[in-house]
Amino acid sequence: MTEATTGVSAFDRDTAISPRGEGVYDAHLSADWTIGHAVNGGYLLALLGRALGDALPHPDPFTITAHYLTASLPGPAAVRTCAVRTGRTLSTGTASLVQTGEDGREVERIRVLASYGDLAALPGDVRTSAEPPPIPPYERCLGARDGMDPAAIPPITHQVDLRLDPATVGWAVGAPSGRGEMRGWFGLADGRDHDPLSLLLAVDALPPTAFELGLSGWVPTVELTVHVRHRPAPGPVRVSITTRNLSGGFLEEDAEVWDSRDRLVAQSRQLARAALA
Repeated sequence: MTEATTGVSAFDRDTAISPRGEGVYDAHLSADWTIGHAVNGGYLLALLGRALGDALPHPDPFTITAHYLTASLPGPAAVRTCAVRTGRTLSTGTASLVQTGEDGREVERIRVLASYGDLAALPGDVRTSAEPPPIPPYERCLGARDGMDPAAIPPITHQVDLRLDPATVGWAVGAPSGRGEMRGWFGLADGRDHDPLSLLLAVDALPPTAFELGLSGWVPTVELTVHVRHRPAPGPVRVSITTRNLSGGFLEEDAEVWDSRDRLVAQSRQLARAALA
């Protein structure tokens, strides 16, 4: 098995994997994709997605579900993959990411189940009632670092080009809307165009909707499922995330990702834990 091909982007470099043996890869989790002490869940999903794309005969994630077991930390990691079934149009596999804990024992961080296919081979017929989110033009949206104390800016913010809809940033000035919505334009800071792997990052890269519900603090993901529908066209994507139900300290986040051709290119749902006052 050959090493997975990566590009020159920071995203490609930081999701790079090196085959160690049959279905096993070495990786290094970069501190550049952290929020607080933990590595971002979308970045981690993209890294595991790259490993599965190398291990399976089909190139693109169609559906991928991750359960986040423990917080991943910057540093060495290993990804173990297993092909469950290989078919003509879809192949299914599992992957898990492990790190060495402080006591020297192996700790599993994430476990993934995914089905892969070839997005380029899909028919072009689209029948949908979905519509792109009402996001103002890029130049009228707010940069994620605007008005923030430089010392408080999470490292991941420097890796992405995120412009938030002003209607969803009331939390930043102490006036959350209470609507549980977050919208914005999303790209990579170095200008790399999107592909199916970066869409796995996009669904989990905006601030939590919990902020607009008046909550603060870390909102760790418990489970995240992503459906990739198309290869995105060049340019930034628009991401819309909504939460309708916060109950018992858990909330759901439903995300849609639209490309520059107004196509719905990815959808996701995640269950996350919210810090209640």
